[in-house]
Formats: sequence, structure tokens, C-alpha cells
Amino acid sequence: MSEILDAIVIGGGLVGSSAAWRLAARGRSVVQLEQFGPGHKHGASHGTSRIYRQAYDNHLYTGLAADALPLWRELETTTDIGFLELTGAVDHGLPQAVQSKAKILLEAGIKGEILTPAEASARWPGLRFDTTVLHHPDAGRLHADRAVTALKAGAVFAGAEVRHDVRVLALARASYGVDVVTDSGTLAARQVVIAAGAWTADLIAAGAWTADLIADSGLGSEIVLPTLRTTQEQPAHFAPLDPGVEWPSFVHHTGAELETAGIYGLGSEDGIKIGEHATGPVVTPQTRDYTPGVDGEQRLVEYAESWLPGVDSTRVESLTCLYTSTPDSNFVIDRVGAVTVAAGFSGHGFKFGPALGELVADLVDGTTIAPEVFRLGER
Repeated sequence: MSEILDAIVIGGGLVGSSAAWRLAARGRSVVQLEQFGPGHKHGASHGTSRIYRQAYDNHLYTGLAADALPLWRELETTTDIGFLELTGAVDHGLPQAVQSKAKILLEAGIKGEILTPAEASARWPGLRFDTTVLHHPDAGRLHADRAVTALKAGAVFAGAEVRHDVRVLALARASYGVDVVTDSGTLAARQVVIAAGAWTADLIAAGAWTADLIADSGLGSEIVLPTLRTTQEQPAHFAPLDPGVEWPSFVHHTGAELETAGIYGLGSEDGIKIGEHATGPVVTPQTRDYTPGVDGEQRLVEYAESWLPGVDSTRVESLTCLYTSTPDSNFVIDRVGAVTVAAGFSGHGFKFGPALGELVADLVDGTTIAPEVFRLGER
């Protein structure tokens, strides 16, 4: 009989790699499985830029973001791969949206300050600001590709095995936990972590390329996912007029001077990235076309013309990515029996990576229960 592992992690993106790292760091025997090759662009974890910030409307997310920061720094030190730059971040727009985040930061003891639009524009001339501005310095940007590479390297350094180009076909209950059937053989584990992004529902519900063994074995009978909605989003990069100008990460909340969808943005090595949040068409991983829409690009160009005096709005490069979202935009991180599910990160999960890995590891170890808003079930 083959070795019985402590945990098999299905999924090689941000959360799967974070879970593999944190489980291996605890001395657990771990194999991580990813259906595509290293650095692929089919999921939600690729690219050069993601926002890191701690400003949220509740203590759970603010606390998780704060917990992630020292773990990100530990990972950089362990792997000698740099990927996190603290540039500061700003929220601006609807005063109620901005003030609620300032309140949570204050209550959490995290630095933050309220600025007027004129004060903010003097500090960051590449941006034009709307009504009320919150600046929090312990924020910035992550290089997504390098961060995922570092997470996998950290997992391997801690003793995990990472296997690419391995497709999971089915899961089956076993006396010791779970058998994971792949296109290159069957693996045995006491626990399995499903962190498969847009493929999660297929794995659990025995749809698409997953066999009926999940439902027949009972593994899926108690796993009730909220509705997971996958969309193809299309941010864009704009060329900065002055490459020497500093750019914070930023979120522009709709409802004051901005009447269209809210906008997020940040500097990156590819230019100034901006995007709308969760406005793209519904797709599946199999039906997405990787082609940015003309209308979506035009909306971002119009935003840049009005609100980003520091970019050349005529020099734009659009791209696509996947969001897999829950109805309430809260994550799914919960355990049923030998299966832990981590899914539905709703376009804002990257910043939390290693803190989410810690939570998954705690669930696998049985030392915690999931926060109520992260639990499985209909929403």
C-alpha cells in the first residue's frame, strides 16, 4: 500500500500554495496537486500585481490582513524572493464607505489618517481624489507570480511535494481518510484540501471532469457550497506619464462624485493597473475566451481620463482574469470530515494568502472551527 499522507492539497494557486506551505511548516506530510504547469494563466492567481491592504469594514478581514503581513515577510526571507512592497494605500469617495474603514483601523490599532482631496493630491499627484480620503501606510502591492512561486518554494523547503500537470479525476472515502484519484495514479491521505478556484464546484458536485465517486462515497453528501459565480474580469494597465512618481494602491468607492462602478488600482511593473470589481460576464474555466471586451476597456479609459492625471490614457493594455465569488463576497473556508474546502475568494483574497493558509491548516489539524461567515452552506 502506498504511503498515507497527512494531507493532499488540490490546487496550485494562492490559497492551495499557502495551505501547502503552512501545513508543511507544521511538519505534516503534504503533496500539492496542480492540473496545469508552473506559472499558468488559467486561474485567478497569475499576473504582476495585487493590492495588499488592511482597510476593511469588519475586524475579521482587517485582522486576517494584518496577520498575513509578517507571514509574507517570513516567506520572503525564507525563499529570498521579494514580492511585497509597502507603498501605502488610499480609499476615497463616498464618505460613509471611507469612514467605516477608518473606524475599524483605529479600533484595531492600525495606522491611518483622513486627508482632504487637496492634501492627498499634493502627496500623490498621479491621482485625483473624491470627497474623503483615508491613507493607511502599512499597505501596498504584491507581485502575484513571484508570491505564488515563493509559496511553493516555501512549501518544498518545509518538506512538501509539489506536483504540476496532475489532473484530479475523483475523490473516494477510505478507512484512513480519502483516496485522491488522478490521471497518474491514486494517492492516499488522512485529509484533503480542495482549493481549486473556479473548478471547486466541479470537484465537489461531480460535474464536468469529476467522476461520481465523490457523491457516491459520501464525501460530497454533507458538503453544501454556496453558489459560486465565476466571471471573466478585465483590468487594464496604463502607461504613467512620469515613471518616477509614487503610486499608492487605491480604491475609489462609488456614490459620491463617482457614479459608475467602483475602481481599484495600483502601480506595477506593467504600468498603472486599474479595474472594476466583479462586473465581468459569467463564464466557466472551459468557456472563458481570454479576450477583453471593448466596452469594458472604454469605461476604464474614461475613468483614467477623469481621475488619473498621472497616466497616458491613450496607452492602455487590457487583460483578463477570473473571479470566483460567493453571493455575499465572503470566503468559503470550512471542513466537513476529511475534506476542507477553501473557495470563493471573490476577487479580494490574494492579500490574505498565508493567513488563509494558517486557517486551513488549523481546520485540517482540528484546532479551530471556521468563522461563521466562512462556513459551508447556502447563502
